[in-house]
Amino acid sequence: MARSSKYVVGVVDDDLRVLESMASLLEAAGYTTRLFISAAALLENDGLSQIDCLISDIGMPDMDGFALQRLTMAARPELPVIWITGRNGPTKRRLAGRKHAGVKVFLKPFDALELIDAVAAALRGQ
Repeated sequence: MARSSKYVVGVVDDDLRVLESMASLLEAAGYTTRLFISAAALLENDGLSQIDCLISDIGMPDMDGFALQRLTMAARPELPVIWITGRNGPTKRRLAGRKHAGVKVFLKPFDALELIDAVAAALRGQ
């Protein structure tokens, strides 16, 4: 699939308001976005092959972020992933202990500029 020179950031969240605000934020920073209302929607639409970075909520119904992480690592171990969550403590520690390219965890509400910086760093391979 041919792509423009713009990086494509995929966002998975079960909250439509979060998806819309993330799209506005990322597009204002110059990224193309692909939005998915669930992990299943990302996987069913071959979304992993169409993105350069993934931002995903952890606490989602049906397939949570941990299950998505396992599938992402199997399919695209080099894909940078940024997790967002409203849950502190065990959830954040559980993710921090896992190995994955470019993993970063943000607690909601998070600083928009810090998220944009994390996306840029992830895409640079840092």
